[in-house]
Amino acid sequence: MDFLGVISNHYNAFLVGAAMTAMVSAVCIAAGMILGLWLSFGLISRNRTIRRASAAYRSFWRGTPILVQLLIVFYLLPAIGLDVPPIAAAIIALTMNTAAFQAEIFRGGLLSIPSGQVEAARMLGIGLLAIRVRILIPQMMRLVLPALVNETISILKNSSLISVIAVTELMRTSQQVVSVTYRPLETYLIAAAIYLAMNLVLARAGAWFEKRHAAVAAY
Repeated sequence: MDFLGVISNHYNAFLVGAAMTAMVSAVCIAAGMILGLWLSFGLISRNRTIRRASAAYRSFWRGTPILVQLLIVFYLLPAIGLDVPPIAAAIIALTMNTAAFQAEIFRGGLLSIPSGQVEAARMLGIGLLAIRVRILIPQMMRLVLPALVNETISILKNSSLISVIAVTELMRTSQQVVSVTYRPLETYLIAAAIYLAMNLVLARAGAWFEKRHAAVAAY
C-alpha cells in the first residue's frame, strides 16, 4: 500500500476537502439549532395547529433518508425558479434535517424542566420570550449537550452524502484522488482517518463543555 505517496501528492486536496466538510457541518448545525429551537417550542405548544404542523415537519425529515432529502432539495429549488449553487442546496437540506433531530432533542430537554419555574416566572410578570431565553433555554442546553454533540457528529458523517450533488467536500475529493491515483483503498482509508480525527475532536470538545457546565452548576 502506498499511503505516503497518496498523502504527499494530494495532502492539499484532502485538507481543502476536510475544511469544506467542517464548514458545511458547522453552518448546518448552527442554523439547525436556531430552527430546531423554534420547532421544539412548536412541538410542545398548546395550539393544536402549530403542534401538528411541527410534528409533521419532524416526521418527514426524521423519517426519510437524508440522501433522498438532498436530491429533492437539489432538484426542487431550480424547479421553483431558485437557481442556487449545489453547496447552498446541500446546506439547506442538511439544516432542515438536523433541525428536526435537534427539535426532538430540545423537546426532551424542555419537558424535563419543572413546569413550576414557568408558572412562577409568569406570576412575577416575566414575558414569554424572556422566560424562554433566560430560564428555559439555558437549562435545556445543559441537559441536552451530550445528545447535541452526537447530532453534530452525525451531521459531519452525513455530510459525505453531499458529494452526490457535486459539492467538493472530503468524500468527493477522495473520489477525485482515486480517479487520478487508482488507489481506492489507500485513499478511502485516509478519508476515514480524517473523518475519525474530526469526530474525536468534537467528542473531546463536547466532554470538555459538559465537565465545565457540571463544575459551574456544582459551584
